[in-house]
Amino acid sequence: MQFPFFQNIYSEEETTHLARTFSSVLKKGDAVALNGNLGSGKTFFTRAICREFQIENANSPSFTILNIYYGSQKIFHFDFYRIRTEHELLNIGIYDYLNDEESISIIEWADMFPGILPARRYEVKIIINDDFSRSFTIDKV
Repeated sequence: MQFPFFQNIYSEEETTHLARTFSSVLKKGDAVALNGNLGSGKTFFTRAICREFQIENANSPSFTILNIYYGSQKIFHFDFYRIRTEHELLNIGIYDYLNDEESISIIEWADMFPGILPARRYEVKIIINDDFSRSFTIDKV
């Protein structure tokens, strides 16, 4: 997979295939900033990535802020949607998680607090098109 990457996706199967391909480049210490409108498929994409690491129980951390999964790889799954201030993230020790070189961090709604994000990360943007397909843009910054 080369970055920047762009693809229009027309089905859940294609989304799963993209997640499989993308997960093959992820390694310990990586962070993924995942952005898109409500219902764009951020959690679906995250679940598909997690399945590639033998994690079957991934679900949205909208109310818990953070889920931690253990499979062939440890994954921190954040959701910033309900966070109102950066202070809330500091209270949960966000930097301890993001600086954990033994895990992968996936952050939904990452654009809500860009100042928190690691300088080195993957940026995934999902756009819902008029025909309900999705446009995925993935970049490495």
